[in-house]
Amino acid sequence: MKKIFFAVISLVISTTGFATGVIVLEGNYQGKNLYIQNPFAGSGVGFCVQEVRVNGNVTTDEIASSAFEIDFRNLQLKVGDKVEVKITHKDDCKPKVLNPEVLKPKSTFEVVSMSVDKDLTFKWTTKGETGKLAFTIEQFRWNKWVKVGEVEGNGTSGENNYSFKVAPHSGKNQFRVKQVDYTGQPKLSKTVDYMSTAAEVTFSPAKVSKEIGFFAGTTPVETMFEIYDQFGNIVKKGFASTVDASNLAKGAYYLNYDNKMGEFIKK
Repeated sequence: MKKIFFAVISLVISTTGFATGVIVLEGNYQGKNLYIQNPFAGSGVGFCVQEVRVNGNVTTDEIASSAFEIDFRNLQLKVGDKVEVKITHKDDCKPKVLNPEVLKPKSTFEVVSMSVDKDLTFKWTTKGETGKLAFTIEQFRWNKWVKVGEVEGNGTSGENNYSFKVAPHSGKNQFRVKQVDYTGQPKLSKTVDYMSTAAEVTFSPAKVSKEIGFFAGTTPVETMFEIYDQFGNIVKKGFASTVDASNLAKGAYYLNYDNKMGEFIKK
């Protein structure tokens, strides 16, 4: 996922011929203002910050003080609007942005509707997004939630429609979406159920030397799978009708497939 927020510091030469520094912050307006700690210049004359621009426009904020606020409310911004802040300062000092996280996108989505169509398209509609964050699509398999895909969020407050093609296992399926913002805490949707009429999947052989096959009856069938060694390390995973086991070391392995868990021996 692309980073929505970053800060860089670079040196430029002003028109007056004196070296200056520039702090650049980019993100989305989240309804909160930035606070800047503004020390004295290294020479002891005046404060460090010389100019503040938001989206290319010089702000009217009072910057001649030891601390000041960049008030976005004066710019008539809407929540979710893109913001670029440039803080020009003298080169012999450095101001500090006290709360840069306020420009980072936060997960605020609300799910309006969720469904899985007969063509296996998982659809969901949201509202209230305030920044672009990816939606992770998860499916409940093997007693845990498993990531099956990702869709980039639009980040706008109105209704947003999304879709993703899923691969259900046999029987009852559960799907959900989640977002993780800068706080690291996931925001989860409710779940949506889908009942598959597909036949249950089996695998063979139980003692394998070269290849494992998945079958619905006697017909080869593709399924999501995971293979773990005796220490719980995942050694293979994917979506296929066969798995090459020739390069596995001899021993016992655990196999997750369809909506089941099994074991096999590599000879």
